[in-house]
Amino acid sequence: MSGDELLIWGLALLALSIILLVVEVFVPSGGIITVVSAICAIAGIGMLWRYETTWGIIGLLAVLVLGPMALAWGFKMLPNTPVGRAILGGRTDEELEAVRDAERDTLMRRKALVGLEGIALADMRPVGEVEIEIGSETESFEALAEHDWIEAGERIVVTSASGLELKVRRA
Repeated sequence: MSGDELLIWGLALLALSIILLVVEVFVPSGGIITVVSAICAIAGIGMLWRYETTWGIIGLLAVLVLGPMALAWGFKMLPNTPVGRAILGGRTDEELEAVRDAERDTLMRRKALVGLEGIALADMRPVGEVEIEIGSETESFEALAEHDWIEAGERIVVTSASGLELKVRRA
């Protein structure tokens, strides 16, 4: 093998070893791809060393720096992959979508309370529990008095809903 071929093959094997480390994150192989990656890295460093000592040192330093960086990136990405969620017990995409839908429904339900009237169940100084009439039913919520303290039993009206926070004032 000529000198230039050693250089090209050495660099190609080093690049392949880094690519294989990244692939290991997405493809469950039980570590086989990692072993092949290590063999490619060792072979690449050997070829670079045979080409020239300086290239061998550069290749060794590249593997010592880029290898752990690729591994750290892989561990960071693992929980976001389907394989990683299966291994780590994370939520599936469908479960995450169901949680987002439930949160959106709760937010819309809270916003629909604006303008409705109810009764303060406890003294609101400034936070307390209120009972709001929703159609023919009543439901209890924790709310924040907007301006004044509101005594238990007083009528209230919902003025705003932001996230889980309801703001009320005297009706």
